[in-house]
Amino acid sequence: MSIRIPASQATRKRIDDVLNGRLGEDVGLTDLVVLAARLIAEEALEGEVSDVLGRGYYEHGGAGAATGYRNGYRRTRLKTAEGALDIATPQVAGTAEPYRSALKDHLRGNTEALSELAVEMLARGLSVRDVEDAFRDDDGSLLLSRTAVSKLGERLWRDYQAFMQRDLSGDEIAYLFIDGVAEKLWPGMKREPVLAAWGFASDGRKLLLSLQAGSKEDTETVRTFFQDLKARGLGDPVLVCSDGAGGICRAIEECFPKSLRQRCLAHKMRNIMARVPEHLAREVKARVQECYQASSRAVARDLAERFSTDFGNEIAGAVKCFEDDFEACIAHLACPLTHRKAVRTTNLLERLFREERRRLKAVGTAFGEKPVLKLMFGAMIRAAQRWRRIAFTDFEVRQLEALRKQLEDEYRTANSLDQTLSATKTPTKIPSSSRT
Repeated sequence: MSIRIPASQATRKRIDDVLNGRLGEDVGLTDLVVLAARLIAEEALEGEVSDVLGRGYYEHGGAGAATGYRNGYRRTRLKTAEGALDIATPQVAGTAEPYRSALKDHLRGNTEALSELAVEMLARGLSVRDVEDAFRDDDGSLLLSRTAVSKLGERLWRDYQAFMQRDLSGDEIAYLFIDGVAEKLWPGMKREPVLAAWGFASDGRKLLLSLQAGSKEDTETVRTFFQDLKARGLGDPVLVCSDGAGGICRAIEECFPKSLRQRCLAHKMRNIMARVPEHLAREVKARVQECYQASSRAVARDLAERFSTDFGNEIAGAVKCFEDDFEACIAHLACPLTHRKAVRTTNLLERLFREERRRLKAVGTAFGEKPVLKLMFGAMIRAAQRWRRIAFTDFEVRQLEALRKQLEDEYRTANSLDQTLSATKTPTKIPSSSRT
């Protein structure tokens, strides 16, 4: 005769078997998130029943105990970002009023929070103690072995390594975005940048492409970052968007000479407005946005000229900042109208960085390139999987194809001109009196 055990114990055992390789299965991060979310939900539901009955799973009710008894489990399906989550919901019979789980109803509307909690638990595999804390029950008992906890962290690192080696040639990237966030990779050292890249594929999908530590955001470091992407099959995008860091801008122009370079307008607007007095802020912001959101680049240039004339004397510093790299600020105006808002900033990466910063803050003593990258990857890849597509209709695809051809022709013409100029240069003659 088999002894019944709580459903959460069966889920916990499966997690332990997976992490210790006893099932002979190669389980990915998404599957682990589902298992972790199931464990959290089932333990919470079982705890709710214990509160209602006034006793634990194996305990008998004493004098004055509540009526009712556990009556097995029923499978419940919740929709989450990872897909359908099947959990075992404990049933209760014999109570004065029919039992209804308030927590189950709550979970139906908060599956995202449940997934976030599971990801937090997994991503914090960078610290054995952190994961142990996440896997302790109310009595402080550890639910996973130390070996299992360590393997959990190593599995996350292997997922990161596979992510950084995957082939990118199958996805035609129309728009590429790059940004960096400074993280404290080593105790006692200054923060160092971690570079991230994502893109819009030509079918509208948003894809996280790379996440890599760099000693700094200089041209050589970013060039190496781009060369890795190209070596894995990344083609020339129509547009590459970044902030105004000189090293990034130069690397974009070197590595993607057939692409438009777009200056992130969120960064640029902050830089301009920091130089504008409060009494002019509303007017200046409206005029600058009018330029950046013009119907075409030709119209934007006319509006920019008027802006500089009107405010050149009164706020010279702001106007100079506005004029700096202006062509890169309006590059997006060459793209399809419906895409312009989505491609003129790196805001999506900024939101990802805020998410991973929130998690790193909770693990303040985690240092080292490997653990920090592991946590950043765990946080960012999950957020990226919830990104929504943008529309790529047949009309917009044709527009992009025409723009690609135009950029290719301009690149070919510029190259031919450079070669002609080089060939027609007259060698400098050394005066006979100076020859040795």
